[in-house]
Amino acid sequence: MEEKRKVLKTIMPLAVLKAMTPSAIQSVPQTMLIDDFIAIRKFPFRVGRESRVKIVDGRIERIERVMANSVTPNNDLYLIDDGHLLNISREHFQIEKNGKSYYLYDRGSACGTFVGENPVGGDDEDRDETVELKDGDTIKIGTSKSPYIFKFIVLEGFEIEEIGQR
Repeated sequence: MEEKRKVLKTIMPLAVLKAMTPSAIQSVPQTMLIDDFIAIRKFPFRVGRESRVKIVDGRIERIERVMANSVTPNNDLYLIDDGHLLNISREHFQIEKNGKSYYLYDRGSACGTFVGENPVGGDDEDRDETVELKDGDTIKIGTSKSPYIFKFIVLEGFEIEEIGQR
């Protein structure tokens, strides 16, 4: 039983982002989606746009981007923004954890982000760059009209026994 708990602790995400719209689903590389969920296994979790893509078997696939002089990618999740007016910046936001609280930090994006109805970051200097993120909050990447909507779901501390006994 202890070995099974260790396996679950190793592979179970700490949180997930659930793609809530067709555009959000299509923006995520298919290798990162499981039933419209994106696993978050470490914090900070960085999200941005991939501007370099190629077509493979009729599907859009991203080309991994890394920072200069580094083997570490700029983001943990690269989204494909197929809009004519881009909503997603190359380094858009990150989700951080401090103690038992979670925060969304805007990384200097042009259009900003919405957590629920609250705008975060963007070109508006009056906006906060960081906002507390609660379990179940929606995250809209870009302008208020952006189609890229995700839900933040916390799994950390959730015991597998709560799911039900076999």
